[in-house]
Amino acid sequence: MTLWAIVPVKPLRRGKSRLAGTLNENERAELNQKLLEQTLTTLSSLKELDQVLVVSRDPQALTIARNHGAKTIQEDGQPQLNTALTRATVLAKVQAIQGVLILPADLPLLTKEDVLTLIDSAAKPPVVVIAPDRHKKGTNALLMVPPGLIDYEFGEDSFQKHSERAKKANAHLEIVELPSLALDVDMPEDLELVKKMESTKV
Repeated sequence: MTLWAIVPVKPLRRGKSRLAGTLNENERAELNQKLLEQTLTTLSSLKELDQVLVVSRDPQALTIARNHGAKTIQEDGQPQLNTALTRATVLAKVQAIQGVLILPADLPLLTKEDVLTLIDSAAKPPVVVIAPDRHKKGTNALLMVPPGLIDYEFGEDSFQKHSERAKKANAHLEIVELPSLALDVDMPEDLELVKKMESTKV
């Protein structure tokens, strides 16, 4: 199966605004850059992915992506995540790619094994594979075969909305629940949880 990973990235200096009480702007930018580089390093090491595509309006993020061998798309106009992902998916379809994996760049515990688990779960197309966040509300990873099988619904209650769209499309729906995929960094308590989980791995 030919598969692209699409990584949406907010501007590095503006992302994670809800951590403002814990980290200053420079610290948040540094965290965002570290998370992006970790994600790209993990994805670029997987032969199962034909291409990594980063979508952002931030020139610095796009430069980092290219330095890691990723393709890039610069967002223009009003920033809108679902629209940007749809554009990237159209590009994948034009290239006759069989599947796309949407993976945000804020999963600090992401491993190659996590990505392989997602890919293995997509064995019976048409299929939508979803990794929910730890609150079972957001979508931390979304893989679909073929690309464009469902519309993107990232935002509030996206896990439920993506699940409903998959059912309406008569696609196989696979839910992948892994602690490392379920933890994204949005709130101060997420940072504390990352530290705890990392310390237990040692």
